[in-house]
Amino acid sequence: MSEPFALREEQELFRQAVREFAEARLAPRAAQIDETDEFPWDVHKAFVEQGLMAVGYPEEFGGAGGGPVDFCILVEEVSRVSAGISLIPLVNRLGALPILLAGTAEQKKETVDGIVSGAHQYSYCLTEPGSGSDAAAMASRAEKDGDGWRINGTKRFITNAGISDRYVYFAVTQPEGEKGKNITAFLIEGDAEGFSLGKSEKKMGIRGSPTREVICDGVWVPNDAVIGEVNQGFQVAMRTLDYSRPTIAAQALGIAQGALDYAVGYVKEREQFGQPIARFEGIQFMLADMAMAIEASRLLTYKAATMAEASDPQVGYFAAIAKAFASDTAMIVTTDAVQLLGGYGYIKDFPVERMMRDAKITQIYEGTNQIQRVVIGRRLLK
Repeated sequence: MSEPFALREEQELFRQAVREFAEARLAPRAAQIDETDEFPWDVHKAFVEQGLMAVGYPEEFGGAGGGPVDFCILVEEVSRVSAGISLIPLVNRLGALPILLAGTAEQKKETVDGIVSGAHQYSYCLTEPGSGSDAAAMASRAEKDGDGWRINGTKRFITNAGISDRYVYFAVTQPEGEKGKNITAFLIEGDAEGFSLGKSEKKMGIRGSPTREVICDGVWVPNDAVIGEVNQGFQVAMRTLDYSRPTIAAQALGIAQGALDYAVGYVKEREQFGQPIARFEGIQFMLADMAMAIEASRLLTYKAATMAEASDPQVGYFAAIAKAFASDTAMIVTTDAVQLLGGYGYIKDFPVERMMRDAKITQIYEGTNQIQRVVIGRRLLK
């Protein structure tokens, strides 16, 4: 079992630096990005220039080091002002994780260099129109073709599709093989012949981060585009989610903290019946419940991240707990923040409305919270 979580002094300093950057550079853009739903290239450039795209990647491959805990700090603090913006580093890491877990040294070096420099962005392509929670039932196929593979299929709800130029794509390579042991991971370049994108989805939250279909119509890739072993891609996909779910917990945690912070400031200023509403016990009880759930989420999130950093064999179990608990907390806390602001909370002039919309997706993507409970329950009964 990993040691109990505690941030080191340099990590606390890193948190403060990211918070200052987020409040100065990102918070002023958050509402506009949400309104226009356009990818903020200027923000991506700022992440690159500040060295934040290098956080959590191994130094030996060109990253800044740190690991999952440092990356969760980054995601939490950015999500505190904008969950949509937090997807810039988060989705790139999701796309990079299969390569970091199972790729060759050359693949790892090229991936990290590309992300750190801003030259490339990565997306993770697992979900399909007919297979979401049952990911192993995917319809995408890859057949051997000379010294490479020919890929056909459609992936749905792919974050940053069209912005990314590198795609980790999972396809069945042995149709008659055992389900879940017949899938291979491939790295596809966005300018490959036969590669195209479907319509951009109109989402209720995490706007400014496009979500589109990814379509492969006879896309050919060389043998060195395979990530890990042939027919072992589903295992890579599941390990990736074990290591990425703590970052979704961190995103949810940041959203919840941002909503609480705003609500506290509001109730101290808003007066009714001749006094600030913060003096009413009913308001204080709501705030206390929000704070308790957030602090519990923070401990779970960083415990899971610490276990990921240590490659603890129980990381999947605790990642599922952290992701489910933190995202449920984010939904409850943001809903209560809207309630605390009353009618003002329901209009776009105040950020808690956006935070409530952003919170919902954290209960859905990278495995619905129902699936997290399946993971937790099966582990308990195993």
